[in-house]
Amino acid sequence: MAKKKKHPRNFSPRIENRRARFDYDITDTLECGVKLIGSEVKSIRHGHVSLAEGYVAINPNNMGMDLINVDIGPYAQAGVHQHQPKRIRQLLAHKREVKVLYGKTTAKGVSIVPLAMYFKNGMCKVEIGLGIGKKMFDKRQDIKKQEADRDIRRAMAREVR
Repeated sequence: MAKKKKHPRNFSPRIENRRARFDYDITDTLECGVKLIGSEVKSIRHGHVSLAEGYVAINPNNMGMDLINVDIGPYAQAGVHQHQPKRIRQLLAHKREVKVLYGKTTAKGVSIVPLAMYFKNGMCKVEIGLGIGKKMFDKRQDIKKQEADRDIRRAMAREVR
């Protein structure tokens, strides 16, 4: 009889924002906690999240960060205790880390975008990145590079066989 496969302890999905890596040149990353309510946590565990339009705003008065425009879909079993899908959610990070990010975002064309949302030790985490907006020619260069790398991998695979 075959051995049973060991499943990872954490069955929760890792929701990626692939659009952010295409639109921005990511320089720094930071892992933050998120202040959520119960139905949001259940919905995230089911993978009903869209990070594509989201961004992070820093409040300079209290050095707090807010996750804005991230869509967490409704949880069907919540009934009347449902959350608002696009409400502003507070991010949890140390003030010194927020100050560093705030100092870097004062430059033109620099913004903070969510890159991924996942669970770590039962807590929901968001990976945010400092992104510098790409121009159209930068995006075309990236596409050309990806296609060239793909062609090289295909040629190497054919050569090995």
